Amino acid sequence: MRSRIATLVLAVVASLTAFPNARSLRAASSDRPNIIFILADDQGFGDVGALNPESKIPTPNIDRIAAEGMIFGDAHTSSSVCTPTRYSVLTGRYHWRTHLQKGVLGGFSPPLISPGRLTIASMLKSQGYKTAGIGKWHLGWDWPLKGDGTADDGGDFSKPYAKGWDVDYEGEIKNGPNDLGFDYFYGISASLDMPPYVFVRNRVPTEKATVEKAFNRKGPAGANFEAVDVLPTFTEETVRFIDENADSEQPFFIYLPLNAPHTPIVPTDQWRGKSGINVYGDFTMQVDATVGQVLEALDRNNIADETLIVFTTDNGCSPAAKINELEAAGHDQNYIYRGHKADIYEGGHRVPFVVRWPGKVEPGSRTEHLIGQIDFLATAADITGATIPSDGAEDSVSFLPTLLGQAQQPPRQSIISQSIGGQFAIRDGDWKLCLCPGSGGWSSPRPGRHDMSDMPPMQLYDLASDPGEENNLIAEHPDRVKKMKAMLRKAIDDGRTTPGKKLSNDAEIVMVKPLPKSKR
Repeated sequence: MRSRIATLVLAVVASLTAFPNARSLRAASSDRPNIIFILADDQGFGDVGALNPESKIPTPNIDRIAAEGMIFGDAHTSSSVCTPTRYSVLTGRYHWRTHLQKGVLGGFSPPLISPGRLTIASMLKSQGYKTAGIGKWHLGWDWPLKGDGTADDGGDFSKPYAKGWDVDYEGEIKNGPNDLGFDYFYGISASLDMPPYVFVRNRVPTEKATVEKAFNRKGPAGANFEAVDVLPTFTEETVRFIDENADSEQPFFIYLPLNAPHTPIVPTDQWRGKSGINVYGDFTMQVDATVGQVLEALDRNNIADETLIVFTTDNGCSPAAKINELEAAGHDQNYIYRGHKADIYEGGHRVPFVVRWPGKVEPGSRTEHLIGQIDFLATAADITGATIPSDGAEDSVSFLPTLLGQAQQPPRQSIISQSIGGQFAIRDGDWKLCLCPGSGGWSSPRPGRHDMSDMPPMQLYDLASDPGEENNLIAEHPDRVKKMKAMLRKAIDDGRTTPGKKLSNDAEIVMVKPLPKSKR
């Protein structure tokens, strides 16, 4: 008996020392579920009925995930705009460790994810999963130019990209999803209001861009490409993928970043007018219908019990939704939280996050444990028993114990967020420090539009008593401010926030960024 125990101990030790430079994560069970991660675009916390009892926009299918699974009430994106959020979701690394220090990429931008970097797709592929990305990429890739070279709009999508017509739309795209762990990709290069307007299957557009169209911005487009068709097409592609892989012994992973309800806000005729509020409400209902079609495909193929599904969003509701119209109808798009898309306030980065995993996650459960979307990679690794290398997913922490109802404490006490302008905020438990005055984004007080010279240079809020961020306590707690600034400084300097050796960031990180001068 002793020899058997000794052998077992040696085996365990060997498994833990085989990867001396890795974080070894073990699953709670040997089950490896199918995984579907749905990321809506510009949909607020209050736009989900299960999170906002006063919501005026019906979301029965998202609510179903919540009722049959777990609501995370304190879940965050790493940024209040889309490209940075997508980077953090897929890599488990804060986006601000890259050269993207503010704003987002354009439709002709080069890749933000470096070749060879661990992604959730490459990790799950190594664990035997079939991986698919279907939807809005917006992380850059290398469009081939006719003759030689690759496109590079420098992230400036405010004006037409001069070389957009020089792209070889029959050539192969490099350093995109298929080079980052995705077996299959079908989608668009960036937001639906950014050219080029073509669908891409794996490495090649499904049709050449031969005409000019404008879905808010002018640019090259396929003759058959119409904005109103994009969400239905992503839905059909996802359902088809589920149907084709439901009977396989190989589990699948679907990353489904939607184009909606981001601009252009284009619900189909079936949904136009359904909300009784405005087209944003209609489009949000169509997003929910997409979720419903995914759930129905799982049910029809009898694999719902074998599938973990997440619904979340990339940031808060955008002003493009015409927030005044929503509020006039009694709808609080970001619930009780201040601000919206682009802001450092909670309305910018506290987002819906609901998870269903039948047989594992207690139906109708809710947690207020602090998590980030950035943590999903480590959580998926934990579920599948994957090993994360020491230089990968350096800011990702598994929330699997919370998901399973086994956690004695939150998976993290601190998380870092950023506004569109690159202004930082850091959490320490219920405390939140914003390293700027004003919103850092688009709501009032807005940088560059409002005079903030008489405002405190930073903001400190106790979210436990002040979730609406109305009472700045910066003057009353200098020691806490000092502590939290030091926490952020360490997170930047260490190149990681998980245990392990120090790593390098890809660029110099300015912790307190200067604000543009007021124009008034």
